[in-house]
Amino acid sequence: MELARRVRRIPPYLFAELDRRRAALAQRGVDVINIAIGDPDLPTPGHIVEALARAARDPATHTYPPYEGTRAFREAVAGWYARRFDVALDPDHEVLALIGSKEGLAHLPWVFLDPGDVALVSDPGYPVYATATILAEGEPRAVPMSAERGWLPDLGAVPEEAARRAKLFFLNYPNNPTAGVADLGFFQEVVEFARRWDVLVVHDNTYSEIAYDGYRPPSLLQVPGARDVAIELHSLSKTYCMTGWRLGFAVGNRHAIRALGTLKTNIDSGQFVAIQAAGVAALTGPDAPVRERVARWQARRDTVVAGLRRAGLDVPLPRATFYLWVPVPLGFDSVGFAADLLEHAGVAVAPGIGYGTRGEGHVRLSLTAPDDRFAEAIRRIGAHLEARASRAAQ
Repeated sequence: MELARRVRRIPPYLFAELDRRRAALAQRGVDVINIAIGDPDLPTPGHIVEALARAARDPATHTYPPYEGTRAFREAVAGWYARRFDVALDPDHEVLALIGSKEGLAHLPWVFLDPGDVALVSDPGYPVYATATILAEGEPRAVPMSAERGWLPDLGAVPEEAARRAKLFFLNYPNNPTAGVADLGFFQEVVEFARRWDVLVVHDNTYSEIAYDGYRPPSLLQVPGARDVAIELHSLSKTYCMTGWRLGFAVGNRHAIRALGTLKTNIDSGQFVAIQAAGVAALTGPDAPVRERVARWQARRDTVVAGLRRAGLDVPLPRATFYLWVPVPLGFDSVGFAADLLEHAGVAVAPGIGYGTRGEGHVRLSLTAPDDRFAEAIRRIGAHLEARASRAAQ
């Protein structure tokens, strides 16, 4: 049985071998602490769960949902954008419900790329941007980012040949995996770049509400004229600890919204109405539960960064997301250091190379494990690194 060419083009799953090792250790009874995955350990706020329960008991929610999302959910999205970013959206033409933002990100290349067309993909970046481009038989072209530039790409360095052929430009700020952040000045540059080269910017704004020390990440759509060249995707997964609920939305350029909606009507039937009702409760409800969760992550960030620094790792203090982007010690690459921590400390982290070639030299830790598990992880990492340094000195 031969697979389609588009599937054969997808590179091997980099984390597969580490997953196999983790499973083997667990089968041997090793207590593996997994801090590789960005899945919040804190529960969904109670008022959202209650809204789902009420809606699910209503037989009216048991039928097919509207393809574009319920009117109530789209209005809630528009209202949230108005309050949070001072951006006015038309819920009928500029808002589309998604079955999680990943679904929308994965489907946009199918809408806008013909075989051989280019999508510019930030490197390092969320792997779906490149794999979705490959599945649409497009060509992902890496746009390098570096620590020296605060993990922002140099738009002036994008080769003219790539810019001319590009139809999509995937960006994500606050950034996964680097925790880099962008300001409106950079977003203005992005809009000007998109206008010059006739590119649709796809901004993944999933982490806008996970920010610390008073920082408030902006929306790309706050830049005048951004709606002419951009679509922004958001998710309830991280903000409201709803990863398993699979609810997100796309907003912005009405042509892109309509085109994505056309594809979706042919491949899915929308998200369960009761889950959308829970989304309305999230977007229109009190902000206190979100603030409480972010405060927990900020406290955890401070504790974990301090602990890892004591262990000898050079850990930056992120302003947003719940990720730590950690340079690996000398003598390791990212896969080697992840494997070393897994085998000798029983701690699973994500190797940076899995997020693009520019991710090499880093590992990603997620602040989404209980505090006691992180305390144990720090203790194990510190003990292992100390023992390794002692052996090297002998």
